[in-house]
Amino acid sequence: MSKREEALTNEGEIAADYLEELLDIADLDGDIDTYNEGGRAHVSILTESAVLVGKSGEVLDALQELARLAVMTETGHRSRLMLDIAGHRDKQRSQLQDLAADAIAEVQSTGEAVRLTPMNPYQRKIVHDAIAAAGLVSESEGEEPHRRVVVWPKR
Repeated sequence: MSKREEALTNEGEIAADYLEELLDIADLDGDIDTYNEGGRAHVSILTESAVLVGKSGEVLDALQELARLAVMTETGHRSRLMLDIAGHRDKQRSQLQDLAADAIAEVQSTGEAVRLTPMNPYQRKIVHDAIAAAGLVSESEGEEPHRRVVVWPKR
């Protein structure tokens, strides 16, 4: 295992321990799984409850930031750790890829640029990746929190 892999595994373990304590305090059930992928530590909380996801994922995003802070406090380094709860991010990724596919089809049929609704950086990255894989060009425009992806026909 490389030093980088060891560091990511350590990040995942720190975050998992932190989140496990949080679940205990809140008296919530959930199994915690950690793995490394794409140069990031990933932590998944497997649960039937959506309470930790919250409306539109706000609670999930907040817990992810808290887990990242716990890692930074322990290691002294900023973490890019990804947290998923109840498969929310996987479902979201699938929906965003479908949205990108619809935008690609529209751009290809009309030859006109398509502007998508505002998204957070994580969501925009998924859409940009899908657009690039289809051989089209995309860019982000606007200011947070109204930043959006624009899909362009081949130039």
